Amino acid sequence: MFRIVTAVLFLLLTMATSVPGIAGELKRAQVSRPTPKSAALSSKQQRFIVAYRTSAGHKMSSRDIAATVEKAARRAGLTQRSGKSPGSASDTLSAVHLRDLAIGASLIRVSRALTPDETQALLRQIKADPAVQRVEPDVMLQHTGRPPDMSRWVPTNFVPDDYEFARQWHLHGLTGGIRAPGAWSRATGEGVVVAVLDTGITPHPDLDANVLEGYDFITDATISRRPTNERVAGALDYGDWSAAGECFPGSPARDSSWHGTHVTGTVAELTNNEGQGGAGVAFKAKVLPVRVLGRCGGMTSDIVDAIVWASGGSVSGVPANAQPAEVINLSLGGLGECVNDSFTQEAIDAAVSAGTTVVVAAGNDAAPAQYFTPASCANVISVGATGYAGRVAPYTNFGDAVDLAAPGGSGNINEPDNGFIWQAWHESPREPQPGFSTFHGMSGTSMATPHVSGVVALIQSIAPTPLTPAQVETVLKETARAPSFPPPGNEFLELITLGAGNLDAARAVARVAPCEFETCLPDEITPIALNAPVTQLSGTPGYEWTFKLKVSRPTENVTVLTYGGSGDVELLASFGGIPTETTAQYRSSRPGNNELIQIPTPRPGNYYIKVRGIADSSADVTLVAR
Repeated sequence: MFRIVTAVLFLLLTMATSVPGIAGELKRAQVSRPTPKSAALSSKQQRFIVAYRTSAGHKMSSRDIAATVEKAARRAGLTQRSGKSPGSASDTLSAVHLRDLAIGASLIRVSRALTPDETQALLRQIKADPAVQRVEPDVMLQHTGRPPDMSRWVPTNFVPDDYEFARQWHLHGLTGGIRAPGAWSRATGEGVVVAVLDTGITPHPDLDANVLEGYDFITDATISRRPTNERVAGALDYGDWSAAGECFPGSPARDSSWHGTHVTGTVAELTNNEGQGGAGVAFKAKVLPVRVLGRCGGMTSDIVDAIVWASGGSVSGVPANAQPAEVINLSLGGLGECVNDSFTQEAIDAAVSAGTTVVVAAGNDAAPAQYFTPASCANVISVGATGYAGRVAPYTNFGDAVDLAAPGGSGNINEPDNGFIWQAWHESPREPQPGFSTFHGMSGTSMATPHVSGVVALIQSIAPTPLTPAQVETVLKETARAPSFPPPGNEFLELITLGAGNLDAARAVARVAPCEFETCLPDEITPIALNAPVTQLSGTPGYEWTFKLKVSRPTENVTVLTYGGSGDVELLASFGGIPTETTAQYRSSRPGNNELIQIPTPRPGNYYIKVRGIADSSADVTLVAR
């Protein structure tokens, strides 16, 4: 019901500028708290995280820890069998201490799954114990990627030089992309480690050289699909597929998402490597894969330990992390306010204190992000999603808890390449298989988040001294492009805000390492690649777009053309300098938008190309150099 209500609200917002009377009603509207999408978030509770007050130098034994929970269960009237009255001590719910978390709290499992009412009763009694500092359920979180609807798939046939880069609008698109090419002349992420806490990773020829060994933090064999509950080195994704009804009553059957592989691709897919695959944002950074999600999701207790370990902290039973991450990517989440998820907050605070920037997904419920964790946690960069045109994605969470927006894709069949985020992937439906590496489109705030993590790696790689997480956040917010999330003229920005605006890699890098014109481009000049279309150019008469095309080696001919859309544009080009009306070496001024320039035997170097609006406002014009 909540998804229906929020979808209707979003539709009304898009209509508000043209329908009289809606404005006043929506301004008074209040967005309600979301409800769980599945029973996985509210039932079958069997594990609890408890922090105890202990005297200096005294540590409670495992038996004493479990005993506090068993006493609380007796006070709550809970038995081994649901609905039965206790008849003897043996009927009382039992508990076992599983392990201590890196933050010092204890993980405890009771002997049977509790209903929501039983869970609340037990929590009340545990909190009443004077030895207990705080207690929270150990809840399961899920990744925040959205599986594509393959029934609506529309194939594309364009093959660029780096054969998938052209469809990666999210990297090079002027309107919806992050303008990564404008950053790459100065920063590549070299020397920076980004930890991706996710489903793990599969071998992939366009990723392997940038992936460190990592670690598997899942401590439940049912979730991990490994033979034991032990944590192990390596972070192989064993697949997160599930049968119908396996995760919660009524849950659908799902193929494996290979979510961690896709997220890793956005951060650091190999780039400019003899035409393989596509590009990554920080393609010379290293990714530390940390597996915390498996079948049906992942437990908070495992995620907490993984955050601490990835940032260089100590976790009992796990070797020290030899390559602590400067950035942690959390493309995951679940329902719950972080103020009530204090153990996750404590782990994040520890990571930030160690100098690690924590980037998290806002979530995909079209709801206020303040009701989701870790999206609502303090000291994180919470990321909402935009689509192909740079406007709010219909699924993204929003509101004051969101810091920034980045491309998350839409899966819209009416947009080029279906509006997906295109990255490395694995196409086996269940278990990982040799030879199944591929390139695939996905959408979600999961896909938006690693764009931000990648840009953090870019700016840290060139900062004279490492920036603090707070400084990183300031750079990203102050260099973001102005938000354009509602329809133009809509006065209800406060209802669907996505923070400071759209992520801009070129501006962020320029803020950290300013430079001269020919070593890096000013904001208004955008690098383009051969055979990579620049789409959705729109503006008023006299508006100009300027591009830089680098020719690396002699070639027979380069053709520059514009086409499509509406209005009337002029096309200018020059070698070694920005063309003007009087200095342009090449010009095309036909009526309409179908302009063409031929550059015979271009010499190696930089060609500057200008598209200029003429008589009419132009919209949705495409530029390409071939």
